[in-house]
Amino acid sequence: MTEPSSAQTEVTYQILDFGDLDGWAEDKHDEALQTFLNTCNDLDDPDWRALCGVAADAGNARQFFELFFRPVLISDGKDPLFTGYFEPELDGSPVPTPRYRHPIYKMPPEARDIRPWLTRREILTSGAMDGRGLEIAWVDDPVELFFLQVQGSGRVRFPDGRHIRVGYGGFNGHSYRSIGQELVRRGTYQPHQVSAQVIKNWVRRNPVDGQELLFHNNSYVFFREVSEVPADKGPLGAMNRSITTMRSIAVDPAFTPLGAPVWVEKDGKKPMRRLMIAQDTGSAIKGAQRADIFIGTGDKAGRIAGTLKDPGRMIVFMPIQRAYALLPESVQ
Repeated sequence: MTEPSSAQTEVTYQILDFGDLDGWAEDKHDEALQTFLNTCNDLDDPDWRALCGVAADAGNARQFFELFFRPVLISDGKDPLFTGYFEPELDGSPVPTPRYRHPIYKMPPEARDIRPWLTRREILTSGAMDGRGLEIAWVDDPVELFFLQVQGSGRVRFPDGRHIRVGYGGFNGHSYRSIGQELVRRGTYQPHQVSAQVIKNWVRRNPVDGQELLFHNNSYVFFREVSEVPADKGPLGAMNRSITTMRSIAVDPAFTPLGAPVWVEKDGKKPMRRLMIAQDTGSAIKGAQRADIFIGTGDKAGRIAGTLKDPGRMIVFMPIQRAYALLPESVQ
């Protein structure tokens, strides 16, 4: 596990009992074990590799976790926060048509070498991308395409029912600028009113000003096709494996090892108590008590994810020897 930087608040570790985990006995431990098995073979550390071998033959999932792990509450002084993310699904076409005319682009070679490269406005209006065969697909909604770039991955549904999946392929080197914060700065909305759906509706109601609002964000994300992932599986996470709806979370790997089980106690309007697996990361996911829950694919998942912003706590399951090694010598 990467050590936190000296600039961060002092990190504390507390080993808990499984009886301290609210709702632990009621969870579906088999689901969590299957999600753990999706990525545990990719873990290089000997402690984790040994547990992966045992997990493959575990007859009782709950007993497996209780026998070989200890729950560790890791705190860095920041308030816990759970948010949600999802995989967008856009309507598109493998060829341009009058309806499908907004391209999903692969990254041009020169954009990797020149930093920063062209801005969003320049990419979309200068003709720099024309005639180069960089289009992966064309979609019907530029607003959904913008938010696909925010999420970094998604699926495109073709008229014949086929799907392709696209993943993050790089960006133009410009810093991300929030269009939600820009609407607040202009006085269009109050901070508590802003959500992805509110922004989408405003842009569609105001097509000219809406396009200018999207240009406010100079950052532009390019994609790559990742259709080797079956349509019935989740998108690829940071471990280059499919993530699982409501069992995978994005974490800060400076505190939580990728591949580790994490007990989630999310409060708020819809409390959640379940074991999830840390299989993804995100640029906004920073801190020991910060997690982004993968809600699933499509519009319904997007609506749920967009409203999730709740307190609670997360407890990382560590192999027994590693858990006790984290404690100060005075309490070991």
